Amino acid sequence: MKILLIGASGIVGSAIEKELAPRHEIVRVGRNSGQERVDISDSQSIRKLFERAGSFDALICAAGNVTFAPLADMSEDSFTLGLQDKLMGQVNLLLIGREFANDGASFTFTTGVLSRDPIAAGVSASLVNGGIDAFVRAAALEMPRGMRVNTVSPTVLVEAMDSYAPYFRGFKPVPAADVALAYAKSVEGLQTGQTYHVG
Repeated sequence: MKILLIGASGIVGSAIEKELAPRHEIVRVGRNSGQERVDISDSQSIRKLFERAGSFDALICAAGNVTFAPLADMSEDSFTLGLQDKLMGQVNLLLIGREFANDGASFTFTTGVLSRDPIAAGVSASLVNGGIDAFVRAAALEMPRGMRVNTVSPTVLVEAMDSYAPYFRGFKPVPAADVALAYAKSVEGLQTGQTYHVG
């Protein structure tokens, strides 16, 4: 399969590539690195990516930004990053990408544990993650040409605990390699409309 992997240089993206590259053609995509570049917050950038990359069998997005701040410090503008980047970025990858996807292609998006187990300063992440999970459940009902769509929802990563430990006290971190298996299940399996919880 030809797989477009957005966020390929990140911790999760690197683990996904290691898991899938022995069996598939991986096109590494990033904002600032990779074989192809894309800014998922910009629908024109997304369309240009697909025009360059051509048809594909699977798309994985392991990218997306949100604002982490206490609710007391959040304004309408504070939510814009997560809504335009991680949420609508992934929605637009499907809306535009379905034009270029082969019959039976899969889309796998990334959410996270905060949609079901929130933390302080994580209100934007909780909102965005929950929205994407709900979008995927609904979109799966109407996907054309046998296409599938799922999300992977990991808890905090072992590899990220140096930065995030103060925010995730009491959470059991998972290795990125374990998270990568959920993406493999989505890409290589048959399920659709699922959220794969890891950890």
